[in-house]
Amino acid sequence: MRLVFFGAPGVGKGTQAQRLAVQERIPQVSTGEILRESVKQGTPLGLQAKGYMESGKLVPDDVVIGLAREKLTSQECSRGYILDGFPRTVAQAEALDRMFQETGSPGLDHVVSLDVPNAEIILRLSGRRSCPTCQTVYHIAHDPPKREGHCDKCGGALVQRADDKPETVEARLKVFDQQTKPLVEYYQKRGLLRRVDSTGDINDVYRRLRKILGLAGA
Repeated sequence: MRLVFFGAPGVGKGTQAQRLAVQERIPQVSTGEILRESVKQGTPLGLQAKGYMESGKLVPDDVVIGLAREKLTSQECSRGYILDGFPRTVAQAEALDRMFQETGSPGLDHVVSLDVPNAEIILRLSGRRSCPTCQTVYHIAHDPPKREGHCDKCGGALVQRADDKPETVEARLKVFDQQTKPLVEYYQKRGLLRRVDSTGDINDVYRRLRKILGLAGA
């Protein structure tokens, strides 16, 4: 099974992708993981990517696609894979399709969009508090500390990350909507898009996901 997962920050995309990958015994592949692995191995494309990353620049699409080609055509991905958060743009999706044609690799089976209303995402993310000392994360509504404002494990003062402030989350969601709307349409036209209601309990979301993908045990 060859899948793409995408969704806005805070929808639980990584959690669901990881769970499905473990249960179906296929790798979860993210752009970040591909980049780190290739840089560590010192491959030609990895060295190219390292140069961009060290100078603080975005790694160009052609390098990312080249790295994806190496990964997706490897033995590790022969049974399938979950592409987590990639492609992010129509240009990347088109390049990925060209890569499938050039290598003779099977194309994608499904593109999964995990959907949560923006208002709920803002509540989810803006309620997070983290401990700078031991990195434990809490949520003021769903998983609060025993003593308000303090970590249960080490007693450190909890903070709200800048990325989790409501105004920052709203800005991130606007960027995501702008980038992904054309991508949704791209895969919808190809009959590959599968939408999953990702509100509510994590286990309920996972059951919906498996059902939409036609997997046993949904």
